[in-house]
Amino acid sequence: MNYIVFACLSAIFAALTSILAKMGMKNLNSNLATALRCIVVVAFSWLMAFITTDIPTEFSAVTYKTVLFLILSGFATGASWMCYFHALKIGNVNLVVPIDKSAVAITMLLSFLIFPDEKFTLLKLLCIALIAIGTFLMIEKKKRKSSKAKRSAILYAFMGAVFAALTSILGKIGIEGISSDFGSAIRCIVVLVMAWIIVLSGKSYRSIKSIDTKSGIFIILSGIATGASWLCYYRALSAGPASVVVPLDKLSILFTVLFSYIFLGEKLTKKSLLGLILIVTGTLLLVIC
Repeated sequence: MNYIVFACLSAIFAALTSILAKMGMKNLNSNLATALRCIVVVAFSWLMAFITTDIPTEFSAVTYKTVLFLILSGFATGASWMCYFHALKIGNVNLVVPIDKSAVAITMLLSFLIFPDEKFTLLKLLCIALIAIGTFLMIEKKKRKSSKAKRSAILYAFMGAVFAALTSILGKIGIEGISSDFGSAIRCIVVLVMAWIIVLSGKSYRSIKSIDTKSGIFIILSGIATGASWLCYYRALSAGPASVVVPLDKLSILFTVLFSYIFLGEKLTKKSLLGLILIVTGTLLLVIC
């Protein structure tokens, strides 16, 4: 049951990632911030891979299937990050994160179709419904003047959720036969390349000179938190079923709501609190069943 511990640690680090990234992107292009974070994540991931694995042995176990699915997972991760952090920049954390966590429902549906040992039941369908309803309740109505930004944040958050679901499925297939730490390190390189291609093509790299010390520190800390979350998550995913690991990881929403209140002053309404309770209930029931 060690995979449950790693999944919970992944949730805590993922929550820190969202808060630190939000604080680091106040005066910075979201794509550039993501690309800079990727450098930290790559360095952190490869450091952990060298510490925890035998790199030559791991390379010898790599197959064409491993490479293909890790590359696809990396592209899905990059797309998810770009969408998610853009949504996070223009929207409130308590709006964006719940939508992003709806990826659990998509992941479960895909895992039931792809992995035959993960069975679909009516109880799990009920859990997915609770998560979906909870997510809807946490999408608060705002003033008209901010409706356009809110719609954009919701759209990008949902796109991020879809790509995040693909990341989990492709990643689980890709790390079969190799260490999860080594697989994560390979994926990080794909994400890094993708992120910088987007930054260089959009010329957003020009704003790198305007990064202040505070923003730089938060971006670095966000990258470290991301790397730690990934390593814990894929360690759990390699040892346990996706239908259990993914929901546990998505409980990071609890920590995110707490951290957003402490550091950003974002409060939940009664409606949002009810939505949060439904999401957590559905998630916990998934783990139990």
